[in-house]
Amino acid sequence: MLVIWLIPLVIVLMLGYFSSRYHWWAKTVPYSVPRVLMYHMVREHLPGGKFNGLRVPPHQFEQQLQWLRKDGWTFFTLAEMQRRRSDLPEKSVALTFDDGYEDNLTNVLPLLEKYDAKATIYIVCDRHDRDWSVYKKKHHSSGELMREPKLSDTQIERLVASGRVEIASHTLTHLNLRDADEATAKEEIQASKQQLEKRFVITVNSFAYPFGIFTERDVALVQAAGYDNAVTTEQGCSDFSDPFRLARVKVSGKEGMFAFRLRMRLGRRN
Repeated sequence: MLVIWLIPLVIVLMLGYFSSRYHWWAKTVPYSVPRVLMYHMVREHLPGGKFNGLRVPPHQFEQQLQWLRKDGWTFFTLAEMQRRRSDLPEKSVALTFDDGYEDNLTNVLPLLEKYDAKATIYIVCDRHDRDWSVYKKKHHSSGELMREPKLSDTQIERLVASGRVEIASHTLTHLNLRDADEATAKEEIQASKQQLEKRFVITVNSFAYPFGIFTERDVALVQAAGYDNAVTTEQGCSDFSDPFRLARVKVSGKEGMFAFRLRMRLGRRN
């Protein structure tokens, strides 16, 4: 008799967990509102890696692109999406990558070409041999992100030449802007734009706040530096009415296609 009662209890608990984790019942964000997806790396997980949520395996990323293409989504860079904000088609999506990891060239670009997609990559100018994770939390001192290979300037040139990638700014050193004085914050925001534009002979329109941490002062500095838009790490979708506080949908390397499709419907990671 105990087993008979346990079975429905287990089912109820499983359904409760499923509903709490995925929010499948939540209201769909209209497809007229664009989705901006947030990635970091496209590579296999590291055994015991602390940041494996930032690592989307290549086969998983390809499944996502394949589904987006099949489901009728149109790909834009962030700058394109911002310029066309008043006449974007339904199911518009921007793929964004933070920091500037080497796999953005070796693993991402071939799949962008295969599925006729585009992406925006936020580059940290001084990105080599730097463990910026400690700028947010001091105990994140394993050096795991520092050891991840970053894009070289020559590799960034290849991304620019592809015509599929927008190069954008993620500051000079991935500094926690909230902890910086105004002069330092201004230098990080303004000089990174200038350096990228001079080195790669491009116009840098887009910016990403490191760690998604910023103040009203930093928003004003981004606008004053001449950027057209800036993304945060706030979960959700934005209609571009406030282009300097754009929300994004986080994509985790620890979840499968069911969760990804739900994110595209609900406009958030659950």
